[in-house]
Amino acid sequence: MDFDVMRMLAVGLAAGLGLLGPALGLGLIGYATVTALGRNPEARGPIFTSMILVAALTEAIGIYAMIIAIILAIVATPTLS
Repeated sequence: MDFDVMRMLAVGLAAGLGLLGPALGLGLIGYATVTALGRNPEARGPIFTSMILVAALTEAIGIYAMIIAIILAIVATPTLS
């Protein structure tokens, strides 16, 4: 395989697998929030505060994976010896 093919494969795997976890996590966070609000609508403030905090931390993991994929796509070049 060519180096560029391997590099793009690594970029695709890093982005795809790295963003799959946060996407599933955000879906579960949303589901848990809606369920909690359905059971106890009076606790809307604390539930939303916790949801926003956890969602932000989950998004950070996805952003890190995207940064790694961008670095792999741009910076990784073959060494000429």
